[in-house]
Parts: sequence; structure tokens; C-alpha cells
Amino acid sequence: MNKKKIIEKIHEKKSFLCVGLDPDLDKFPSFILNEEDPIFFFNKKIIDSTKDYCVSYKVNLAFYEKYGLKGINSLKKTIDYIPDDFFVIADAKRGDILNTSKMYADAFYNNFNFDAVTLSPYMGGDCVMPFMREGKWSIVLIATSNPTADDFQMIKTEKGTPLFMEVLNRAKSWGNSENMMFVVGGTRPDVIKEIRENAKDFFLLIPGLGSQGGELSKIVKNGFNDKIGILVNCSRSILYAGKGADFFIDSQKEAKRIQKEMSKYLTNF
Repeated sequence: MNKKKIIEKIHEKKSFLCVGLDPDLDKFPSFILNEEDPIFFFNKKIIDSTKDYCVSYKVNLAFYEKYGLKGINSLKKTIDYIPDDFFVIADAKRGDILNTSKMYADAFYNNFNFDAVTLSPYMGGDCVMPFMREGKWSIVLIATSNPTADDFQMIKTEKGTPLFMEVLNRAKSWGNSENMMFVVGGTRPDVIKEIRENAKDFFLLIPGLGSQGGELSKIVKNGFNDKIGILVNCSRSILYAGKGADFFIDSQKEAKRIQKEMSKYLTNF
């Protein structure tokens, strides 16, 4: 899905919501565990109940790999079930030497048909370039909101700028706003602002809304550009909004609530 199409879908649905599909059997309503494929059953219900309110799904590979071959099979069935007009992200955080990254890219793009992959740029451009393919997106980790992110990301370089900004500036030279996005945690509005000022035309993938404490108003204020330019991910607060047999109805209500709030910020576009 190209940039123009993503923006069109945002306007069409009045939403820039990305729903994270992070299935955790320990958090499922107990009756689901009796299903032949609990993960796919759960994901199918979530997709059916949220697809009217989001434009993207982000699939965290760890929540599938944990369950071995069964999890991978559930992953493939999930990806195949998501309608074609959604931007589908492999949240894999890959980053390795050139030939290994090529194998990763082949796996995610050819076997699973993801639109995008999240990437850790620590090893430099070699680990990102194999993912730069026509019609696909590299989503580079820049500034995250986990508790120990400051161990490296906020270290001051000789230029006096934080390391994450050096990573951002270098990453911009590997691609462009038509094939590269950047990840910045939604709990860091000041960092979102700094990154937006230095990456004006790029889309930002912003996790952290909901359970992690990110506030939509601050995310929008600091993250929007003149084309909107953000996808905001929400996982747990949607997935596990309900615990009973009709859990998906509560998930739908939460996705709809977020979409309604997002629509208010899109009136000027």
C-alpha cells in the first residue's frame, strides 16, 4: 500500500488507528481455549469487530513465535484473513547483516505478504536496505517508550544531540517518505515533536496509546504534519477490553471510541 492510499484510507474512515494483534492465551476468555485454533479465533473476532474503525493492523511476531509451529500457522491464517485494503505491519524489530536481512525480508514480504516491517537500525544501513522493496515499507525504531530506552537513545553525541536524532538523520538517507516510517513512543510527546520537526514528510508509527499511558491529544499536537502523517497503535486496551463470551463487542466499543476521538482531529484536513 503506497502513501497516497494510506492517506486516502485515513480520510475515508476518519481514523488513523492501528490495532495491534498481540494474542496472549493467558488473557483470553477461558472458553476460547477450547477452540481448535484459539489464536486465530480470537484474532478473527477482533478483526471483524474493529475493521470499520481502523486503517492498519500491527502483528507482533513474538506473540506467535512463542507457540511454535501452531503460532506460525495462526499468524499466516490471520494475515490471510485481514482484508486487502488494510496496511499490515510485521512488528518484528529485525536488524542483521545484509544477507540475513534479505532472508528476513523474503520471509515477511513473500511468504506472509506484509506491507511493512519494524526494524532495529543498530547495525546500520546494511540491515535496513534489503527491506527497501517496491510497494513495501521499512519502519525504523527511533525513540521508544520502554523504561530503559534512555540507556542508549538519549546519550548525547559529540554534536550535542541525542543519539536517537543521529539515527533519525542517518536513516532518512536510506529511504524517503514513500517507503520509510519511524517509530516513536506515544508517551514521549516532546520527542515526537522533535522528530516531526526533523522528519516533516515522513509517517510516524506511534505505539503507547491506552494501557501504556499515551494521550491522543498530545500525540496529535506534536505528531501531525500537513498530511496527517501518523498511525497510532493501540493493542491491549482494545484486545482485552472485555472478558466474557462477547469480549469482541467491548473491543469494538473501544475501537469505535478511539476512532470517534480521532475524527475530531481530522476536521481540518
